[in-house]
Amino acid sequence: MPRTAAVIAFFRNAWRTLTAMRTALILLFLLAVAAIPGALLPQRSLNEGNVNKYIAENGWLGEAYDKLQLFDVFSSWWFTAIYVLLFISLIGCLTPRCVELVRQLRTPPPLTPRNLSRLPHHAAYRTTATPEQAADQIRRELKGRVRRNDGDGRVPGTIEFSSERGYSREVGNIVFHFGLLALLIMFAAGKFVYSEGMRVIIANEDSPAFCNTTPSAYDSFRAGLLIDGTDLEQFCLKVEDFRADYLPNGQAKMFTSNVRYSGEVTTTDPDTWEPYEMRVNHPLRVGSTRVYLQGHGFAPTFTVTFPNGETRTDTQHWQPTDLQTFLSSGIMRFDPPAGLYPDLVERRTQQIAIQGLFAPTAQFDGKLLSSRFPRMDDPAVAIDVYRGDAGLDTGRPQSIFSLEPDLIESGALEREARVNLKPGESTTLPDGTTVRFDGADEFINIQISDDPTQIWVGVSAAVMMAGLVLSLMVRRRRIWARVSVDDDDVTRVELGGLAKTDRSGWGSEFDELRDRLVSGAAVTPVLPDEAQQGHTSTSRGTADDDVRKDDTR
Repeated sequence: MPRTAAVIAFFRNAWRTLTAMRTALILLFLLAVAAIPGALLPQRSLNEGNVNKYIAENGWLGEAYDKLQLFDVFSSWWFTAIYVLLFISLIGCLTPRCVELVRQLRTPPPLTPRNLSRLPHHAAYRTTATPEQAADQIRRELKGRVRRNDGDGRVPGTIEFSSERGYSREVGNIVFHFGLLALLIMFAAGKFVYSEGMRVIIANEDSPAFCNTTPSAYDSFRAGLLIDGTDLEQFCLKVEDFRADYLPNGQAKMFTSNVRYSGEVTTTDPDTWEPYEMRVNHPLRVGSTRVYLQGHGFAPTFTVTFPNGETRTDTQHWQPTDLQTFLSSGIMRFDPPAGLYPDLVERRTQQIAIQGLFAPTAQFDGKLLSSRFPRMDDPAVAIDVYRGDAGLDTGRPQSIFSLEPDLIESGALEREARVNLKPGESTTLPDGTTVRFDGADEFINIQISDDPTQIWVGVSAAVMMAGLVLSLMVRRRRIWARVSVDDDDVTRVELGGLAKTDRSGWGSEFDELRDRLVSGAAVTPVLPDEAQQGHTSTSRGTADDDVRKDDTR
């Protein structure tokens, strides 16, 4: 039995500690601190390539971060543990507070103290009204929950009133914490029902429309555990153009893209679709889905003409390596025509690969290419042209921005040209193959997001803020009044007030109540010929107040 009692006591104390408001605040602080690595370090769920690059560049430190799940913060066991403990703490803390609030609402205000003059706020006056008339006037002025005692209070033979106001302060406090709890629940639920995808689209009239019908239409797609991609918001989107506005120093002012969209995926004529100007932080909304303009870049176009006269043309987006001038890097891969090399082994060794830099506004230092402005004013490329096995038919995933170094180091790819080209210029390889740079188009990166819990996150946040404002503005306060008959057979009214939380700014409310009672008396108050300083009673903390005759006892 002693051992069982000790175990029960341990769990009881642990539960009390966990459900204390102090513990909830500590867990909320820990949750905010735990989210910091998710903002500072690349996350595997967003870009696994950046995570692998970070680990490769930082060696043992990157591996240590990986073991600590700092690249998977929001799905790590320790973040989940803090989240769950915060749920339990809030629920365990709010439940008894709600019960206590109900108990307080059902409990009448406390009896009037015997000595009201000891309270922080006190006033008294005499009147020729009868005790019942004075009592009726007090009852009309008092608000909130009022308790009346006729001769059975703390002072026999008097009429006593007890009034308590400000219960909405605790209501606001509880609403704030329930709003916080609902906010956390909505965040957690959103991880199960959200979907988010990225797609790169060439910004010209010839680019095909994007239709949000299947996850395979995205360049990257991720979704919650309850989303399989079969119930996406149905719509089609066609990008017509893109415009970037820059300051003279090259800093971007605004990105704008004119698009057309339709909720009818069977509609085949984009000219009949609704137009929309999509800008940064001004997404296109289709139902519960939002389409964001995330970024942009440049997509060079190359045409390869093989010795038999057949051509291959491709436009591929390149990755900006300098976000200030938009100097970009990327690759192109071209497979030769089937009839040119009947032998499959020989055909595999005749693939063309292009790797290099693109500058929207070219600047040459000798033959070294750089960019001096992010707008496409004077485009040029600096490329290496390779021939050999570019890995087009290996079946292995490869980067779309760089060639595999192993292919070059092993000799599978051999460089046949290194040249700088401007639009319309070309270079000829030893076997007669020509590579021409045709110019470039701009591309945009759009993000399509669907989170059904977003509206409820907003509602929870609004409720939380409303509860916080209510709890800060309202004060718990009590007012007591006692009506008695003094030795001169004159009705005497004595008032007392107490703020349960703080007294800042509450004294004026008590003084206003006192003034209304005095000015609204049924008959003229009895005032002595001369007020005596020692008998003047008013709200404490106002020593410089003038003597008020209607406060004289």
